[in-house]
Formats: sequence, C-alpha cells, structure tokens
Amino acid sequence: MSGRINIVLTIALVICALAAVNAQYQQRRLFVELERAQAQSRQLDIEWSQLQLDQSTLGKHARIEASAHRDLSMVVVTPARTQYLIPGAN
Repeated sequence: MSGRINIVLTIALVICALAAVNAQYQQRRLFVELERAQAQSRQLDIEWSQLQLDQSTLGKHARIEASAHRDLSMVVVTPARTQYLIPGAN
C-alpha cells in the first residue's frame, strides 16, 4: 500500500514540476512579447510626434503662401483685380 502511495505522489510531483516549468516558460514568452510591444509603442509615439511637427511646419501660412507664389505663380488678390458678381445682372 505504501508503495502505491509513493508512486502516485511521485507522478503528482512530476506533473506539478512540469506544470511549473511550463508556466515559467509561458511567463518568459509573454514578457518578451510585452517588451516588444512596448518598444513598438515608443517607436510609434516618436513617429507621431514627428508627424505632428511636420504637419505644423507644412501648415504655416507663410510657407503655403511662398509655395503658391513659387510653384503656382499665384499673386495676392487686390481690390482692383477683384470682380464682383451681382445677381440678375447680365
């Protein structure tokens, strides 16, 4: 009877040990995955900041006006060059 209990306890001990090893392996794997996700998050935050800076630079009025003058040969509208449309007039 004592031999059977020892065998059952030994099997239970081996199963518990294997479960502990498996749990530790899963924990390490998930930790590595978490570290990768955090690194990717930091990289995306850096990219987002850079894009916001680019957007604020590209959206400035002076830059847009200079680009319109240079690339599109546009000029500033003056009252002398403005045409007004009156409804019903031909």
